[in-house]
Amino acid sequence: MRNVICALNISIDGCYDHTKLSGNEELHEYFANLMKGVDQTVTGRKMYELMTPYWDEVARTQSGTKGTNEFANAVTAIPNIVVSRTMEEVAGGPRIIRDNLEAEVRKLKELPGKKISIGGMSLRSQLMEMGLIDELYIVVQPVIAGSGPRLFDDISLKEVMKMELVDTIVMKNGNVALHYLKR
Repeated sequence: MRNVICALNISIDGCYDHTKLSGNEELHEYFANLMKGVDQTVTGRKMYELMTPYWDEVARTQSGTKGTNEFANAVTAIPNIVVSRTMEEVAGGPRIIRDNLEAEVRKLKELPGKKISIGGMSLRSQLMEMGLIDELYIVVQPVIAGSGPRLFDDISLKEVMKMELVDTIVMKNGNVALHYLKR
């Protein structure tokens, strides 16, 4: 069975607002390497609209740094499914999941292949509440945001989700990458 993973950046105080965080070469290389173990992405509409035009352009033009180009190449090479009730169609033809999210993700987990990466905070919350996220990759950046949306504030679990820390990477700029598996 394939694992569903969620990889994201947060501040020391748990804020996941991307406008309060920053990327760098080492961080992009970390996420590019992580995506080598993924062969399916599932993103929410907002995440899709945020990431797709930017990373498609970087992959096409190779206009970034080595790390951003590697990330762009990795993320754009993976087939994507978009979760949305409002989008009529998606440019480039990705499939859209409109309803029955839990059943659709369970079907994807049963297919052969590598890991499934999910993107989008609303989607992350829904799948976590359904018990469908198997691994978390959380990169804590050395920033205190002071305000903004906090990780897990919008999640209501029926029971405690126990996780096991299986890897920690301390990056040169002070970012700390934590990898957790669901027990």
